[in-house]
Amino acid sequence: MMISFLLILILFPVIIIYMQQTKFGRLPKSERLERILKSTHYKNGSFQNLHNTPVFAEDAHFFSVLYESIFAKKIRRSPIDKIPSIKTDLLHLQPNEDVLVWFGHSSYFLQIDGKKILVDPVFSNAASPLSFTVNAYKGTNIYTVDDMPEIDYLFISHDHWDHLDYETVIKLKSKVKKVICGLGTGEHFEYWGYDPKIIIEGDWNESVMIDPGFEIYWAPARHFSGRGFKRNQSLWSAFVFISPNSKIYIGGDGGYDTHFAEIGKKFGVFDLAILENGQYNLNWKYIHMQPEQVIQAAKDLNAKRLFPVHSSKFSLANHPWDEPLKRISECSKNSGISLMTPIIGEKVNLKDSTQQFTQWWLGVK
Repeated sequence: MMISFLLILILFPVIIIYMQQTKFGRLPKSERLERILKSTHYKNGSFQNLHNTPVFAEDAHFFSVLYESIFAKKIRRSPIDKIPSIKTDLLHLQPNEDVLVWFGHSSYFLQIDGKKILVDPVFSNAASPLSFTVNAYKGTNIYTVDDMPEIDYLFISHDHWDHLDYETVIKLKSKVKKVICGLGTGEHFEYWGYDPKIIIEGDWNESVMIDPGFEIYWAPARHFSGRGFKRNQSLWSAFVFISPNSKIYIGGDGGYDTHFAEIGKKFGVFDLAILENGQYNLNWKYIHMQPEQVIQAAKDLNAKRLFPVHSSKFSLANHPWDEPLKRISECSKNSGISLMTPIIGEKVNLKDSTQQFTQWWLGVK
């Protein structure tokens, strides 16, 4: 007991000093904080989900979850083989192409009606403040910031390390025309040297006509935020992106809830829904969806096509690395929803609903 107490006394100040680094970002202040305090979703000193959302399920306890995370047997949690990938040249796309290119996990590029969009880019090798932990699988880190064209809209769903990567957004700074994020997240970008004039923050159920014919709506999600000890000081969000010829649901992380059906009812049919599918655990059932729930969420959204993300690059849960894709492929059968499972870097033609995708994960050890 005394040894443990002494270790805590020694480590705590070391951690505090380490967390003063710029990459941890900054808590909202000044006018931004004033706006946050006026939000109906900010109560008792933090942002709140629409419904009660405990981090752990009712029958789970912190120490049992911690024990499982550290000591439980992990079967095929990470691949042995190199993940297959294709390198698409994003710098020379035809302006009339509507495409999607996935970079693994929740990072992807979209070109729609001439606009170039980047969502939650993580091009460093780690999804953690410690570069030697939570490293990318072999073969998944084939893209860099140099491969990106000028970006019209950079979407950030929330400020967790596997979605908001300091190293990447610093290198992207000269290429980004507008940053789209939830309330509070813009503080990180301003702290990191982004021009406040290009940062557009929104609260749930707000919308903005960002360019003629291009509208963004901030949609509720069921998750949490934070890069340090203090959680939920910035708002996690999904987005409805409406262009002249498309309507796309850009989902971040989050558990299943009634908001999907409410959004589907409000906006009608979506051409594409991009939803998290991976890094789940029944102990975290309120903040991450199981594959079967992902299919239901896509149905609730009235989505024609579904692109499942949040897998195939980082191991943040104890399930086999390829389980998310196997399960969602199985439960999508007879769902009426077209499932997109591209290889990392593969060009998805959003105008071609007949495009076929391989089950590329089969045979990868």
